[in-house]
Amino acid sequence: MSNGWVLPDGVLRDAPTYTPRPGELADLELLLTGAYAPLTGFMTRADLVSVSRRGRLVDGAPWQVAVTLQVPPALVQQLDLDDPDRRTIVLTDGEGAPAAALEVTDAWQVREGVAGVGGELRRLGDGGHGPFQRLRRTPEELRALLPPGRVLGVIADRPLHRPQLAQIAHAVRTLSAHLLVIIPVGEDGAGGLPPEALVRSVFAARDRMPSATLVAVPLARRSDEISDALLRARVCAAYGVTHLLSTGEMLSGAGLRVLLPRELAYDNRDGQWRWREDIPPRNRRLALAQQEIDDLLDRGFPLPEWHTPPAVAKELSRARPPRRHRGLVVFLTGLSGSGKSTVAGGLANALREQGERTVTLLDGDVVRRELTVGLGFSKADRDTNVRRIGWVAAEIARHRGIAICCPIAPYAQARAAARAMAVAAGAGFLLVHVATPLEVCERRDRKGLYARARAGLLTGMTGIDDPYEEPTDAELVLDTTDLGVDEAVQAVLHHLNETGWVEPRMPSV
Repeated sequence: MSNGWVLPDGVLRDAPTYTPRPGELADLELLLTGAYAPLTGFMTRADLVSVSRRGRLVDGAPWQVAVTLQVPPALVQQLDLDDPDRRTIVLTDGEGAPAAALEVTDAWQVREGVAGVGGELRRLGDGGHGPFQRLRRTPEELRALLPPGRVLGVIADRPLHRPQLAQIAHAVRTLSAHLLVIIPVGEDGAGGLPPEALVRSVFAARDRMPSATLVAVPLARRSDEISDALLRARVCAAYGVTHLLSTGEMLSGAGLRVLLPRELAYDNRDGQWRWREDIPPRNRRLALAQQEIDDLLDRGFPLPEWHTPPAVAKELSRARPPRRHRGLVVFLTGLSGSGKSTVAGGLANALREQGERTVTLLDGDVVRRELTVGLGFSKADRDTNVRRIGWVAAEIARHRGIAICCPIAPYAQARAAARAMAVAAGAGFLLVHVATPLEVCERRDRKGLYARARAGLLTGMTGIDDPYEEPTDAELVLDTTDLGVDEAVQAVLHHLNETGWVEPRMPSV
């Protein structure tokens, strides 16, 4: 890619910094490695218009998909596009390390509060961060390793079970091609596998596939399936692929021939995978759906060997252990006085008695005193409080502990963010709505908050002059009006037992 412009050190030192979102970071790396050639930076408005109208960049090069960077407008205001020394943004990775310098030549408003910027990129640093760096080769480096002739590309965005391995072997034999396995590492794979676990699972299947070259590429899915397929085809072509074996929706493009595999089934007569229509119905077993695989892993059952090689099954069980061995966030939300803190405390004690995992109670009042001191009760501060609780809880669960949280958490968006952080950590998330009515909470009013709010001495009281957005996604709803603490705790434990997050225990004598 182009290195035609050089920046004085002072420009980089004084330039504003910005960390792109995960999908944009994936695009950034693909731009820097040349996998998006002929693009050498994020698109300008002129390129976007040209691509949307005629499928080409302004310079005439074929290109069909927008590759853009969006930033806060305040960041653009720090730039002067007419001054070469004041139009640079330093883009950092997720850990804050400088990854690239963007020389902004165009900026525009995308929508309220969001600006688009376009321009040339230059790599900063060696870019060698994160696990499996030996697999993250550039297209130029990878093509030098490939033998001449046909190259069959497979995008392994999910573990390779026996049906997929049989399809790959058949395609390699039919084409007499070299196999290139591209492992996307820009996001979690099927079944919520972290990228590192996906790589390990593909390596575990390597002795079951023809001779192959493996490469890890930061591909992130787009919301638009057509754009996603077009970009993946272009990246495959950049890495030297001539034929692409589709494992899902895949369009032809970038000069590739796309192979659509026929459906296979397991033949009980001889233990082979064959074309489904060649096996009598009474003798065939169909491939397991992803939901079936997830359910077996969640319940701690072994994946059947007729479907999954043992080495792959071992990696998947390590990456997705049974629910009873995984981290968990139990998030209780409700009005002040609803009983959520009392239920949370009782639940924490019950789980500690069982001794299966470490249990951490993140009580709302204690958190505000120790973790979020200084925050008020505006919507922004309430959201920040819940997000911080969610982050700490997710980290506890990441290490297979149980975090029990009981803030009021009145807003749905902040609760959703807490759920997303737990899921990203590979943990479970149980939202419990303690739906005790307001009038009951007011009668309890141990802290006198409702009385002060009714008297006009306190503002921003949830349920009085500040809204509470009732959850529509709670896994469990409790009303403690007539429900005792022990009964409420048992209701939560019963749900955890039924869903496999906690092992049932014999009642004590």
